[in-house]
Amino acid sequence: MHQSTRMRLVWNLTAAAWLPLIFVPARAGEPPKLKEGLWVIHVQSVEQPGEKRNDVTYKLCRDHAYDKAANDQLKNLPGCTTVIKDAGDGKFVSASNCTVNGTLVVSNGFTTFVSKTITHSETQAKYTPPFRGKSDESMIQDQQYVGDCPSGLKPGDTIGPDGLIRHRN
Repeated sequence: MHQSTRMRLVWNLTAAAWLPLIFVPARAGEPPKLKEGLWVIHVQSVEQPGEKRNDVTYKLCRDHAYDKAANDQLKNLPGCTTVIKDAGDGKFVSASNCTVNGTLVVSNGFTTFVSKTITHSETQAKYTPPFRGKSDESMIQDQQYVGDCPSGLKPGDTIGPDGLIRHRN
């Protein structure tokens, strides 16, 4: 498999599992637009089998146009259907089924929009058949606004845990 095709497959499978974490519905009762600027995003996940734990914190420069483009891309992910319900008090529950290159990813989660500057999400995903040995994954994601984006960063650019800046194309 060509490197770019493999990367696209991995991204699609990851996006399919993470849809409940970051998908913002565009309808009545929708959560507030998140504050534009620099956000710290902390993600903890546990993969099965083997209790493989991952813990990463990175920064994301965002604006409303970037958030809309990211949501539009996720809404149009081929092979996916997602149902989102407003549970009230800034809470949204979601269920997603995606088929990517023969792997079915079923994910369920909830996101709490504490304010325009803080969100918390939890999701569970199951991969059938397993993808690269991973059959299940639990994820927790906390996002918090920390201020203006640093000079030279544009919406979609990230600062990795290693301090390296990755520019969105």
